[in-house]
Amino acid sequence: SSLLSMLAEAGFLLSYGVNYDLLLKRAVDYMDRVLRGAAPSELAIEQPRRFELVINRATANALKLKLSSSLLLRADRVVG
Repeated sequence: SSLLSMLAEAGFLLSYGVNYDLLLKRAVDYMDRVLRGAAPSELAIEQPRRFELVINRATANALKLKLSSSLLLRADRVVG
């Protein structure tokens, strides 16, 4: 499970950010290129392409918050 999912499962109401699993894979690819002889200055700088939204429904209920169906549909994952 991703870091964002773990935060939501720990009780955070919302967790939104980069997909760290994909970010790590890209970093490994960069390291592989450098170890194979590519100059780091020649490698393109990349920004994260994938962001995740994880919602903890149990926390929302405990706070007596009503989450809209559109928000829940946009979430990558809903826990609780």
